[in-house]
Amino acid sequence: MPEGHTIHRLAADYRERFGGRPVRVSSPQGKFADSAALLDGTVLSRTDAHGKHLFLGFPGEEWVHIHLGLFGKVTFGDTAAAPAPPPTDTVRLRLANPESYVDLRGPTTCALITDAEKHSIHDRLGPDPLRDGDDPARAWRRIAKSRTTIAALLMDQKIVAGVGNVYRAEVLFRHGIDPYRAGKDLTEREWRAIWDDLAALMREGVRLNRIDTVRPEHTPEAMGRPPRVDDHGGEVYVYRRARQPCHVCGTAIRTADLAHRNLFWCPGCQRA
Repeated sequence: MPEGHTIHRLAADYRERFGGRPVRVSSPQGKFADSAALLDGTVLSRTDAHGKHLFLGFPGEEWVHIHLGLFGKVTFGDTAAAPAPPPTDTVRLRLANPESYVDLRGPTTCALITDAEKHSIHDRLGPDPLRDGDDPARAWRRIAKSRTTIAALLMDQKIVAGVGNVYRAEVLFRHGIDPYRAGKDLTEREWRAIWDDLAALMREGVRLNRIDTVRPEHTPEAMGRPPRVDDHGGEVYVYRRARQPCHVCGTAIRTADLAHRNLFWCPGCQRA
């Protein structure tokens, strides 16, 4: 499932290609056809992202709410030199103008909602490190009282929005925190350091469109090691590196199931 930086990047891409101009809106698959007909020819006025939720704003305080889930994909294309290819019948939503098109396939959610419904989605999500003004203290109030592991709390979108399996594993490693430590056993200073680091890492994720978490002294060039080869791309410390040596201490990276997701950590650097 895409992490929050991907959704913020998509919001920027939609805005750059289609914002402020009328768009053709269609649903070749048919599941969004009635709503697409209402929006066709109107102006995409704004975009927004909160955690793993993407919002495309149209006149009349209406929004297309998109959640990609595990299987959703977004594909952009340019049409300045050649027309857009005919959409396949798997395309839930196509937006197009004379220069660009974008196809959405396989999302968990693609629905036309009101402004009030959008606000209710924001209300049930935790603060997002990429949203200006979101307050980490709101998350801390829940973390500080919880006996749940910090690894599980970071993945709870009601507590912190946008953090997925990669950022969860990497930020805990970067701060030397045992993923099984209970939220109540963190200090507020540790939490603020985690939040600030997440914000910086995720902003880089938006800029680069990939996740890189290793510090300069641990890059392949600095260490004289081969670069990581993985479908997820980017250089990381522990994520999907089970049984490989830690870049810092050499201990074998461990993995375990936690809340139906694979957890990765270094028992040498993240001592209980």
